[in-house]
Amino acid sequence: MAKLNFGGVEETVVTRGEFPLEKAREILKNETIAVLGYGVQGPGQSLNLRDNGFNVIVGQRPGKTYDKAVADGWIPGETLFSIEEAAKRGTIIACLLSDAAVIAVWPEIKPHLTAGKALYFSHGFAITWNDRTGVVPPADVDVIMVAPKGSGTSLRRLFLEGRGVNSSFAIEQDYTGRALERTLAFGIGIGSGYLFETTFAREAISDLTGERGSLMGAIQGLFLAQYEVLRENGHTPSEAFNETVEELTQSLMPLFSERGMDWMYANCSTTAQRGALDWMGPFHDAIKPVVARLYESVKNGTEAQITIDANSRPDYREKLNEELRQMRESELWQAGATVRQLRPEDN
Repeated sequence: MAKLNFGGVEETVVTRGEFPLEKAREILKNETIAVLGYGVQGPGQSLNLRDNGFNVIVGQRPGKTYDKAVADGWIPGETLFSIEEAAKRGTIIACLLSDAAVIAVWPEIKPHLTAGKALYFSHGFAITWNDRTGVVPPADVDVIMVAPKGSGTSLRRLFLEGRGVNSSFAIEQDYTGRALERTLAFGIGIGSGYLFETTFAREAISDLTGERGSLMGAIQGLFLAQYEVLRENGHTPSEAFNETVEELTQSLMPLFSERGMDWMYANCSTTAQRGALDWMGPFHDAIKPVVARLYESVKNGTEAQITIDANSRPDYREKLNEELRQMRESELWQAGATVRQLRPEDN
């Protein structure tokens, strides 16, 4: 592992150069990786591991997701099993079910966590708030995590492009003395760009804060607020959407993704630069108290409990689909659908 400087702070990272794929294969050559769940992270991680030459099986309940696994080449009775059977066969049990599903199936998984196995997660939720989830592993197994900083879809797409998604890693419990090498080998096996060290609690808290904040919740709130103000002042839907969303995603985000925010500012007009520099302060001052309140709600377990309660309701999926339908059919995103159809590459 190497120490790298991140904005003046040294952090431990692992790169493919110092931990090549061949080393990862050697470490896990006698392991059977049982990927439980084929929803969000399951397909990307299992397929990447399979393509990289690891011994992988999948555990999934019958249904549409099971059928998707079959379509992706997993063979029932050979590499595709029930969740309980896969957990029984695996030496590394990769629990990639949703947080609510982990709670529901934990009684099926736990009996198969025999001495020396590893219990793997890609999210710290179940372990961090195990007083609420009930997920308490036995003492004689490794408890490890690799958390890609992106969706399973992105993980797979970038893998096929020869790239990768950066991932954090953590060791919660090292029974075998091999937890670290198992974790890093798994992280390299799924195609991580590089791996940086964290803990289960830090990952869970930062992840929930990010999802509710700048990654999803806050960005939709900001888009909607600006769009509404423009529309209320006579701007057309096309103009409001382009000035709120389209220019950001299609023009500006690639610039600061490539070389930083200052590079994006430097490549905009002097009028835009001056206005952005003047207004970032008021936005920061208005938003930081909201983020602080959000962080505390995550840290004290309130957000975890809200998630557990909501996802455990029998009508959860129907209510979720209704909320997403309302978002999709809002004027903001209906305008966006038309704008996307007019992008030059789509004509």
